[in-house]
Amino acid sequence: MSLPFSWRTLAACSAFASVLAVPPSAAAQGHLPAGFGYVANAIPTVIEAIRYYGTDNFIGVPIRGYEASRCILSLPAIHALARVQQRLEPFGLGLKLFDCYRPQRAVDHFLEWSKDPHDQRHKATYYPEVAKDRLFTEGYIAERSGHSRGSTVDLTLVDSASAAELDMGTVFDYFGPASWPESPAVAPQARANRLLLQMLMRDAGFLPLAEEWWHFTLANEPFPDTYFDFTVR
Repeated sequence: MSLPFSWRTLAACSAFASVLAVPPSAAAQGHLPAGFGYVANAIPTVIEAIRYYGTDNFIGVPIRGYEASRCILSLPAIHALARVQQRLEPFGLGLKLFDCYRPQRAVDHFLEWSKDPHDQRHKATYYPEVAKDRLFTEGYIAERSGHSRGSTVDLTLVDSASAAELDMGTVFDYFGPASWPESPAVAPQARANRLLLQMLMRDAGFLPLAEEWWHFTLANEPFPDTYFDFTVR
C-alpha cells in the first residue's frame, strides 16, 4: 500500500516535537531473566505477529523455543521501541513485530534444517535465488544470532486503522539482494517506506542491517556478549 502521508512530513514534525517514551512495565515479567520484558506490557498498541511460533516462516513449521506469539526484548530496547511507536501514532501508523528475542535453540533448529537438502517447501517464497546449502555461508542465517542477545527486533510499518502492512518490496525473511534496504530492485514507494522505517529506528538508537530492511539492533545493547536460551512463553 502507499503511505497515507508524506514521510518527509513526519521527519519535519518529529524534529521539533518533544516525544516522551513510555517506560517499560516492570510488572508481569513472569519467567524472564532480569533486564527483560514483554513489549506488549509497555506498548499495548503494537502488533505482534511472531512468525517462528507458527508455520508462516521460511522453514514452514513452529520453531523450537517458541511456545507463544509474544515479543520479548531487553528493557532498554523496549524503551527505545516505544519512542518509535509514539512518533508513528499521530500519523495513523504503527509497528508490527515479526521476531524479537530468539532462543539459541531456535537458531540451532535453523542449522539442523539447513543440513536437510530435501526440505525446501518454502524455497519459492523465501529463497528462490539462493541454494539452501548456501544460506549460512552467504550470511543469510548465522549459527549465533543477535536476536539471542535480546536487543534485536524484526519489524515493519502498518496502517493502524486497517493493520495492513506498508509495501516494503519483499516479504519478511526474503533471502536475497532485493531485501537490502537500498535495493534498486524494488519500487520507489517501497524504498521510501524502508527509508522511513530506518530513519525512525536510527533516531531511537537502533542500527540497521545492510542485508535486511526489517532487522535492527539496539546500538547500546545491555547484553552484547550473552546468547540466551530461555523459552518464549
